[in-house]
Amino acid sequence: MVVALIVSITIVVIFLRVESWPARTAQQSTAALEKLGKNLGAAFVDIAHLQPRITINNRVYMEQTTPVSELTVLSRQIEVEHELLHTWAGSSKRVKLHGTFRAKAGFDLQQGLSIDIRRDQIDVQLPHAQILGVEQQQLDVLAFENGLWNRISGQDLQSELSILPQLAWKKAAKSDLPSEAEQTLQRQLEDRIHTAQPLRLVFKNSPEQKPNE
Repeated sequence: MVVALIVSITIVVIFLRVESWPARTAQQSTAALEKLGKNLGAAFVDIAHLQPRITINNRVYMEQTTPVSELTVLSRQIEVEHELLHTWAGSSKRVKLHGTFRAKAGFDLQQGLSIDIRRDQIDVQLPHAQILGVEQQQLDVLAFENGLWNRISGQDLQSELSILPQLAWKKAAKSDLPSEAEQTLQRQLEDRIHTAQPLRLVFKNSPEQKPNE
């Protein structure tokens, strides 16, 4: 009778464990995904200084905080030159300027940032990277030559100085800085968050960027 009782209890325990296994597994999986969501949120707080909107299996886990306007990921030195050469009545004036700028590439987070976590994949949705700005670092005057009666005016200088930032913007926009910024953010997240499921960046369409006025 004792043996039969022990066998019966064992069967009941096994039955209860088997019956509750799917629920326990689901709870453990959800807990793991929530922990992952918390880690991803912390990573973006460190990298971008904001908490993104996070969903887990289509359920909102965290809401987005008020976003900062920009996330700069990369910067690169850009050098441009422009020359004014003008001849009037046999008299020539010449101005040649060289500008060194720092171009910044990153993300406009005002367009939104969200993370969707599922058991098989993690999607980070954000706008495409773009050139966020160019800042002048140095200005060199390579030539400043007045003609006898064709003199360099203040308007000439103002015009030449305004052209340099535009050239820097165009040069930065044609570079691979935006794509490098996207790859850099991908690496930063993968280095910070080690996940079993693949993590991919899903880019929204970004409006055409324009140089600062």
